[in-house]
Amino acid sequence: MIDVAVSAAVGSEQAPLLVLGPSLGTTSILWEAVWPSLALDHRVITWDLPGHGASAPAREPFEVADLADSLVRALADALGGARFDYAGVSLGGAVGLELLLRHPQRVGRAAILCSGAVIGTPEGWHDRAAQVRAQSTSSLVIGSAQRWFAPDSIAEHPELAGRLLHALQNADDESYALACEALAAYDVRDRLREIDAPVLAVWGAHDGVTPEASAREIADGVRLGQASGIPAASHLAPVDDPTAVIRLLSGFLTPERTPR
Repeated sequence: MIDVAVSAAVGSEQAPLLVLGPSLGTTSILWEAVWPSLALDHRVITWDLPGHGASAPAREPFEVADLADSLVRALADALGGARFDYAGVSLGGAVGLELLLRHPQRVGRAAILCSGAVIGTPEGWHDRAAQVRAQSTSSLVIGSAQRWFAPDSIAEHPELAGRLLHALQNADDESYALACEALAAYDVRDRLREIDAPVLAVWGAHDGVTPEASAREIADGVRLGQASGIPAASHLAPVDDPTAVIRLLSGFLTPERTPR
């Protein structure tokens, strides 16, 4: 069994619940420029991957589906069986798709950002897991900075980008490697048609990890899907263009209201 830590809820207790999920190597820091605006209309909770941020390290193999189950269990412990909306980035987005497949009664709407029904290749993830076990997550910092952020984004958001890269360095090596192996085995492309809930798939124009085709595959595959791109974003859209992410999520999660 793996455990994930969830944050305290922020926002009105009467507001709809919104859960925000992280990308591999990041923590809830990823959402800092976005969640205060979302908390005006929602009760917002973030969560951390095993061995990242506030979550305990993992020592046994797990699947992306196990992360979805662990998150539902953690939310039940904290809040009971309340229904929630969800938004997640990359691995956090993959968890969102697994939530929709495994716990459809719990999720109202889901935004899947900079993610896919499959991400990368098994060989690539196994190679990265081996690299981290041999050289630690510190060996990933330069490459991650290049993949994560759009051109000029680090210069525009130096403090936030720096804290995210430090979070990568501070992630537990074995937990990170196990997450890579979970992504190597992850592929829900042939199950997308089972998803009935409304889904928004978002891509960043500079994202080479999960490009537009990944988002459109999700939007076209589910029953109630839509896709949208963010021109100024790469793989960590909530950092690159928080204003665009707030606008898209506000319009999708509260379609009856005018986005702030």
